[in-house]
Amino acid sequence: MIRVLYFARLRDRLGVAEEQLETFPPTLGALREQLAARGGDWGEAFSDRVLMAVNQEMAGPETPLADGDEVGFFPPVTGG
Repeated sequence: MIRVLYFARLRDRLGVAEEQLETFPPTLGALREQLAARGGDWGEAFSDRVLMAVNQEMAGPETPLADGDEVGFFPPVTGG
């Protein structure tokens, strides 16, 4: 099982802050594609640029996922 967290604008758009997935794909990129395939707001949210982290470290789409991982998705941060 992995824990998936959604932050900021993603959380607001999707209406969910977190979920747990008992079955999950082997990589972070594949997980992102799986979530986008839910369609509607999910497809739109994940068509934008989204930053990703595994176990609180920035990660790329090739990052493998393992049981017990915590995954975070969040929009790029801008500021001034």
